[in-house]
Amino acid sequence: MSLSKPPPMTHIQPSLDGLHRSVPVPQPSAPFWRQYLAYAGPALLVSVGYMDPGNWATDLAGGARFKYSLLWVVAASSAMAIVLQICASRLGVVTSKDLAQASRDFLPAWSKWPNWLSSEIAIAACDMAEVLGSAVAIHLLFKIPLLWAVVITAFDVLLLLSLQSMGMRLIEAFIFVLVLTIAGCYMIEIFVLPATRPSFAEMGGAIISPTLRQPGMAYVAIGIVGATVMPHNLYLHSALVQTRSFQADESSIRRALKFNLIDSTVSLTIAFCVNAAILVLAANVFFGKSSVALPDGKVVTFGNDWIQEAYLTLAPLLGTGAASLLFAVALLASGQSGTVTGTLAGQVVMEGFMHWRMRPWMRRLVTRAAAIAPAIIAIAIRGDESVNDLLTFSQVVLGIQLPLAMFPLMAFTCSRKRMGSFANGWFLASAGWSVCILITVLDLYGLCDMLIGAVRGAGH
Repeated sequence: MSLSKPPPMTHIQPSLDGLHRSVPVPQPSAPFWRQYLAYAGPALLVSVGYMDPGNWATDLAGGARFKYSLLWVVAASSAMAIVLQICASRLGVVTSKDLAQASRDFLPAWSKWPNWLSSEIAIAACDMAEVLGSAVAIHLLFKIPLLWAVVITAFDVLLLLSLQSMGMRLIEAFIFVLVLTIAGCYMIEIFVLPATRPSFAEMGGAIISPTLRQPGMAYVAIGIVGATVMPHNLYLHSALVQTRSFQADESSIRRALKFNLIDSTVSLTIAFCVNAAILVLAANVFFGKSSVALPDGKVVTFGNDWIQEAYLTLAPLLGTGAASLLFAVALLASGQSGTVTGTLAGQVVMEGFMHWRMRPWMRRLVTRAAAIAPAIIAIAIRGDESVNDLLTFSQVVLGIQLPLAMFPLMAFTCSRKRMGSFANGWFLASAGWSVCILITVLDLYGLCDMLIGAVRGAGH
């Protein structure tokens, strides 16, 4: 049976062509770990989008406002993300097309414009989170006013160009160090330090008892889902798996699928642990409190802008000064690495949907300008306290855009016409379609909740 890899409908230049097939893979006889390390990386790169400033903001807001009640959303959205990212990697490996290319080739011609525009809106919304996170980090590190810090983030194109010119493996190594640092700090606080150790029984109860009963919970829940299951990551992952130079025969494809499944599961499980830890520690530090006394006697009064006070979640481990420094550095690195993946995703969707090619630095400037403008306007009008609201809103935009990426992905990967014998099996197909329906229902529920709240507010 030779249905494993149908020929592409049209021959086009691959997305990210400078990185395409640039990472060699060992022979099948090589040890397991050597093969795994060769294939590992694409999901790790994608997982940074699951730990970017937008995630930090929604997790902090969830923990500070509702304690552990939204922990089930973090767990569910992480499981949904694993399912969808596995499907995205399968599409790229089997068809040699990323999701944008497949959508252009397999969907009606008129759909490319709305799909491309919605993808660009999602990327701009995500980049707003990177802008604001990086700006907060610069503000904490150098005491620069937040408005000017936002402007400074426009110059991160220099970092992007230097990293991309050095190859895919350096980008992946940079991200690995970031993930390890953040995960290490939060895991120590939760599992080692008595002062910040949570009630694991209460956490378990929150995970198995889903609820959205309190006002505002649905809105934050959509933000968490949008920050975790990010639409542009589906496009990006299906392109990144093609950076490995595996062969096109059936056994090589099966091997690539196996190791990409492991890569996706491991990387996104780590991302879940980090997100859950941020929410839990925010609950411990902020929930039910209006202020906290620091060891030096200073009292910090909480507002609603949790992202600027989130360094306090690391204070029990490192002390206030070191916590502020490490948090700012990690937040800056998170924003910058998210910028790298966002720019790569922008290249993928623009080349895939429209067959337009643009130099990376120009692509970076266009995306960053679209993200900076609303951030500057909002901060100028509402002040520094608007940062967390902007971050949460950007993630809600991502959540609402998700169905436009999810449904085509599932249709393609479940199709034997497109995937041959590698079409999704019954379990992956059932899980994937269930995820699509659940996220769409949550979007509709949250939008209704927002509209009802707005109407009530206008009535008063």
